[in-house]
Amino acid sequence: MRKPWMADITLLFIAFIWGTTFLVVQQAIASLPPNTFNAVRFTVAALFLLVILLIRSRHQLATFRGPLIRSGIILGFWLCLGYALQTVGLLYTTPSKAGFITGLSVVLVPLFSFLLLRDKIKPVAVIGVILAAAGLYLLTQNHSFSFNLGDVLVFGCAICFALQIVFTGKYAPHFAALPLAIVQLGTVAVMSWVYAFFFEDWGRAFDPAILLAPEVAMGLIVTSIFATALAFLAQTALQKQTSSTRVALIFALEPVFAALTSYVFIHEVLSGRQLTGCLMIFTGMILAELPIGQWLAQSRARKGKAKEGRESA
Repeated sequence: MRKPWMADITLLFIAFIWGTTFLVVQQAIASLPPNTFNAVRFTVAALFLLVILLIRSRHQLATFRGPLIRSGIILGFWLCLGYALQTVGLLYTTPSKAGFITGLSVVLVPLFSFLLLRDKIKPVAVIGVILAAAGLYLLTQNHSFSFNLGDVLVFGCAICFALQIVFTGKYAPHFAALPLAIVQLGTVAVMSWVYAFFFEDWGRAFDPAILLAPEVAMGLIVTSIFATALAFLAQTALQKQTSSTRVALIFALEPVFAALTSYVFIHEVLSGRQLTGCLMIFTGMILAELPIGQWLAQSRARKGKAKEGRESA
């Protein structure tokens, strides 16, 4: 897997898996409470990665110290809150809308990076935020200005995912990826179990009749192994073989896959107004990630060299 195009294809498959999880999760939580589902999902994912670490990178056990654990808990907190809001939100909104609203996290990252880390914000990213906000309005509003409860919860999820991405950029360079991921996913599992214990019928997670139901079993397998554990490992390994911009653009297709799977399997059809909103959100996501300023600078530099060449000739 050394060729960049192979890395891009694999990352595209990850985006497809993530896109399908909106429909898969919505069907699973009809039988298993939302945060109980998340508790099982992230427990399996964390244990899966721990087994991989024990088999292939046992020496990294020594890295499980205070700074790494604290950083993993912070990341896990935002990740847990994001998945909790998204999963509960799917009880009240559609997979297509949830996919595009969740995609707003890509647009919000530059804004939160500026507010929290004082990173420079690109003017084109501001345009992306405005365009995506307008798209969100068209996607979620009908004739009256009122948000569906599920839309509000999933928008909160987008905020949490954006914060998780920002803090990942702050902490990830200082620690090994696999141990940090294990602590992060383990934190999500523990927090989800605590919530489920106090507020949900968590005992359903140990009922074989429920766990072995096709929609629940499929949901857990797809989300815990493929969409969480393996997707994280593949992303970490393959980002070394392609640019971060290309990765961001590939992952921007996640809500598109969410809409396509909803159309194919449950015949969900968005109105023209909603499709326009989706297109505006998608465009805003692209603008937030494309290094347009860098491309313009390089273009000006090339034109300057060409002009110098003509003058010297």
